[in-house]
Amino acid sequence: MPLFEVQDLHSGYKDVPVLHGISFHVDEGEIVTIVGSNGAGKTTLLRTISGLLSPTAGQIVLRGEPIHTLQPHAIVGKGLVQVPEGRQLFGYLTVRENLLVGSHIKEARRQRPQTLHMIFDLFPILAERQQQMAMTLSGGEQQMLATARALMACPTLLMLDEPSWGLAPILVRRLFETFVEINRQGVAILLVEQNVYGALALAHRAYVMERGSLVMQGGGKELLENPELKASYLGL
Repeated sequence: MPLFEVQDLHSGYKDVPVLHGISFHVDEGEIVTIVGSNGAGKTTLLRTISGLLSPTAGQIVLRGEPIHTLQPHAIVGKGLVQVPEGRQLFGYLTVRENLLVGSHIKEARRQRPQTLHMIFDLFPILAERQQQMAMTLSGGEQQMLATARALMACPTLLMLDEPSWGLAPILVRRLFETFVEINRQGVAILLVEQNVYGALALAHRAYVMERGSLVMQGGGKELLENPELKASYLGL
């Protein structure tokens, strides 16, 4: 049984359908990437999975349990946590306060000391800047903090929505290396990205989304060698 599965999912905004029968899965220990251009429906997919949008049809299943009827806070409590596009930090709270907000679930609160230790090993700069307001961090540091805040909830599946947005290439590379390390520590990852090359290079498996449908799938490195994808997304 997959850790996580989306089955024939349809969703959208009021009378505007966006997702058209999406089906995919994430296994334990995997990094799965969904790539696609702006407007393909990637963010709508994550918002539906997180419970911020209600699907019009289909199922979302975590560890064999349907979760698509749950409220967002209950979905987080099941172990599925999203790092939203644009980071959405509490700018006037300190780094440490933002992290503590992430561990509001009872089980996560009990593990705060261990989780903070793990996070400061992953992101030493956050340890140095615990008392600094989040709004004063650089873009790369803010993305680290947004990721770390999500990790404070002790997820079994971490969803990342366009984490490379607005970052310099060297920062993107470092961030993606950190995602690999997070995955090595036992957290499955669902990464949604426009940075096709970087996202596919680290993925165990990947899907390509166009106009609300998944049109291609395979191993990350396998898709990097796909002539059609190269022509459409990498300009090769």
